[in-house]
Formats: sequence, structure tokens, C-alpha cells
Amino acid sequence: MHKILHIIASPREDTSQSTKLAEAYLAAKKADNPDVAVDVLNLWQADLPEFDGDKAAAKMTFFGVGEMDDSRQSAWDQIVEITDRFTSADAYVLSVPMWNGGIPYKLKQYIDIITQPGLLFGFDPEAGYSGLLEGKVARVFYTSGVYGPGAPAKYGADYHSTYLSWWLDFIGVSELEAVRFQPSLLTGDPEGDQKAAMQRSAALAN
Repeated sequence: MHKILHIIASPREDTSQSTKLAEAYLAAKKADNPDVAVDVLNLWQADLPEFDGDKAAAKMTFFGVGEMDDSRQSAWDQIVEITDRFTSADAYVLSVPMWNGGIPYKLKQYIDIITQPGLLFGFDPEAGYSGLLEGKVARVFYTSGVYGPGAPAKYGADYHSTYLSWWLDFIGVSELEAVRFQPSLLTGDPEGDQKAAMQRSAALAN
């Protein structure tokens, strides 16, 4: 069974434009293939642990710094459990609004928890970093109220899609397609632009 992990980075629930786009894609995907299983991870409802001292110390043991004692092992086991949910998916759908030019902090927290050596990436002193995921795909739905690609700098900058594209490639997800509804507010036809974005999202499932 094909499993999709839908990661919701917006706290706005039914009013979230990015979530609406992702849901239009998922509805079209399930209509085309009813056997698709969708696991919804709402980051605002998830119990995400702090990436605290024990977790950071556990991570550093993979680089030869310190030893994995009981408290660090317990912290690492918590990370592994959260990451297993991510790696068990065949595909990723991310609904991501722009916050202050970048991604919401809950998504950054989640990324910092699961992006660990031996789980999502490897490292070699000579070869450098390498992503460990294989055969995964991602569909990302970007929204922003004012910023739009090609807009003057006074309307903002994109550390939003650029960061997520880098991260997905870093962990080994090289097949990425995206839909943008940018801007969603600073437009002469918000309803028409939203409808067009929803149609593009649904078409991405085909």
C-alpha cells in the first residue's frame, strides 16, 4: 500500500490556504487510487519534544564526541520513534505557509528532531554529507500573503521554498514538485487565484 505522510505546518486549520491546496491534491490522489493511505501529522497538535542537551549529546556521539550513556540512549530512542513515522512513508505532502520569509517554527523543530546521522543522513570526512532516503517523493504547497516570486524586495524574500528544497535534497528526496499560491492577499482576484491554485494542486496528482 502506498503511504503518504501529510505534514501540516499551518495552525490555521480550515482557514489555512496551504492546507486547502494539499487537501485538494490528496483528494485527487485518493480518487485516482483509493488504496492510498494518508497519515496526517499536524505539527500543532503533535507532541514534539525539545531538542535538548541529551538529544544533542546523543547526536554528537555519532561524530565521535562523548559516549551513549543511558540518558542519551533514552533521548535517542525518542528521536528514532518520531523519525520512523517519517521514514515509513513512501511520499511526503507538506503544506507550508511563509512566516517572516521562512518556514513556521514548528516545522523547523520537527526537521531538527528527525534530521539525524544514521537516520536521514550519513557523513564521511572525505565525501561529506549524503542523504539516506531512497525512492521517496515530495509534493509541497507553498503560500504567502504578500510575497510572490519575482516581486520587489520590499515585499519580502524567499527563505521558504529555498530552505525546504535544500533540506529534502539533503536527506535524499530528489523528486520534488510544488504548487505556489503566492501572494494570496496582495492580488486583484484572491478567489480566482485560489481556485486556480486548487486546480493546479489537484492536477499534480495525475
